[in-house]
Amino acid sequence: MSQTKFRVGQGWDTHRIVAGRPLVLGGITIPSEFGLEGHSDADVVSHAITDALLGAIAAGDIGMHFPDTDPGWKGADSLKFLKHACALAREAGYWIENVDSTVILERPKLKDYRLAIRESLAGAMELPVDAVSVKFKTAEKVGPVGEGLSAEAQAVVMLVRD
Repeated sequence: MSQTKFRVGQGWDTHRIVAGRPLVLGGITIPSEFGLEGHSDADVVSHAITDALLGAIAAGDIGMHFPDTDPGWKGADSLKFLKHACALAREAGYWIENVDSTVILERPKLKDYRLAIRESLAGAMELPVDAVSVKFKTAEKVGPVGEGLSAEAQAVVMLVRD
C-alpha cells in the first residue's frame, strides 16, 4: 500500500423494492410496507459506505469480500460488512476522517430516522456521530427509484494516515 496521507473512496449501491422484507438502512429497521431485495439484509447505505472504504484502500468491492453465492451471507447484517471494511482500512494504516452518504428513495420519508441511522453507522465504524453524514433524497419520480421500483445509496469517505 502506498504511503499516501489521504485516500478518498466512493461507493454506490442499488436494490429492488419488494414486499415482505424489512427496510433496513444503516442498520436501522424503518417502518415500511416494503423492504429491499438482496442476498444479505440489502442495506443500501451500509453497502455503499463499505464499497467506498474498500475503494479508498484499493481492496476491491463488497462482492469480492462477501459474494452473494456464499450461503453464509444469506440474510446477513450489513453492518458486519462495514465493520470488516473499517478493519481493513485500519490494518492498512488509515483512520476514517468522515463519511458522507445519500439515500435515494421515494418513500417512506426518512428524516425522522436520520439521527438513529447516523448513530448506528458511527457505532459500527467506531466514529463520533458528527463524522457521519446521511442525507435523504427522492428521484423526483424519474427512473426506477422515482417510479418506486428501487432504492439507491451513494457514499464518499475520507481516510487519513499519520
